[in-house]
Amino acid sequence: MLSPTEQAERLLAGLVEIERFVGQAGWDQPARLFALVPTEELLAAEPGLVDQLTVTAEGSLSSIEQDEFHPGTDLLTALSGIGWPATVAGCALATERSFLPAELEAELPRDPQLAAEFVANHPQRRDLRVVAGALRQAEGEPITHCVARLASNPEDLLVGADMVPALTQAVAWTLHDNEGNQ
Repeated sequence: MLSPTEQAERLLAGLVEIERFVGQAGWDQPARLFALVPTEELLAAEPGLVDQLTVTAEGSLSSIEQDEFHPGTDLLTALSGIGWPATVAGCALATERSFLPAELEAELPRDPQLAAEFVANHPQRRDLRVVAGALRQAEGEPITHCVARLASNPEDLLVGADMVPALTQAVAWTLHDNEGNQ
């Protein structure tokens, strides 16, 4: 059994792989959802996939994109309707967001629609791709982590467990005993 640190490293490796995969298609993509399964189990069930997998090391995770996921504009509500079977070890969500520097927050309109338009049209807007993931634990809450990349600085990959807490919590919630939702 892997330690929590090893589990976190395993999750982080999977998130980095997903970010690279999603990044190949460029920017302005819709949110994309992935199941994370142990690579050994995936290969045992589908041995023909061995040539398609980039990482087959012991303990690695493979990501399986959920093509039917179309969240619309309310990502957190869409995630609240997701549940995974026990064979899924974890999940990850890749999404893009725009934000403004902190010194401009006071200028944001209170109305969410107007605020979104303000950010989208502001010359100091920054675009970010974030991949938030969660991995089940035998006991306790799932392990969560994020990786992110700024469009303005594509060579740097940002990493942090608490980078986008609301998103990682929503992704982790999909792993609780709510499998009948999907």
